[in-house]
Amino acid sequence: MARWIAGLDGCRGAWAGALFDCDDPERFRCGLFESVAALLDGPEAPVVAGIDVPIGLPDRILGGGRAADLAARARLGPARASVFPMPPRAAVYAPDYDTAKGLSRQFSDPPFAPSIQGWNIVRYIREVDGLLRERPEWRSRLHEVHPEVAFHALNGLRPLGLPKKGPRRHEGLALRRTLLAAAGLPEALIAARTPGIPADDHLDALAGLVTARDILLGLAQPLPDPPEHDAHGLPVVIWAPAPAMS
Repeated sequence: MARWIAGLDGCRGAWAGALFDCDDPERFRCGLFESVAALLDGPEAPVVAGIDVPIGLPDRILGGGRAADLAARARLGPARASVFPMPPRAAVYAPDYDTAKGLSRQFSDPPFAPSIQGWNIVRYIREVDGLLRERPEWRSRLHEVHPEVAFHALNGLRPLGLPKKGPRRHEGLALRRTLLAAAGLPEALIAARTPGIPADDHLDALAGLVTARDILLGLAQPLPDPPEHDAHGLPVVIWAPAPAMS
């Protein structure tokens, strides 16, 4: 019986996705999906999917971020800037950035405003939040991950030291491919980037795939542990794959 898993990363208004059959390493598929539902309702019907988007939106933020964001930033150390602290629920559903900043300051202690990077992904957050509230049965299948948290774990809980963007991006991407291969993903899958999907988004989706596999196997680590939940019962947790042995 096939056990499909998936990884998803926001990409140009859609989702870069990767699917893999844990019981048959030669069966996989990568592509650009118009919605999360399109992948979960697809022919593979993955039992677990790791998605790089915040899940669980507290009505009020204390301490400078969601518990999951703070735990992920503490783990990453020098690379912590890759985790954008998410604002409270009201700010995520604000009609514009200025309103979001005001609502975030109103419902956070100490007051803070979302970064423009955080605001730019709210359409993805709203999609997943609405989906999991409308279809609560999918909460056991769709889990929040963070690519840099995943790669940090695959690197033996050590900083990578190489970015995936900028002048040294080719070195950074090559390192991430090496870590994915060491984690057991087939080379053919790592190389199966769909035309039009940037290399970093493809690798981030694969990082979500590795995390989904470890969730399925009971090896993944929750940040924080135990997870918190928002007022709608959605978990506030970022999952990390099992750390690679040094």
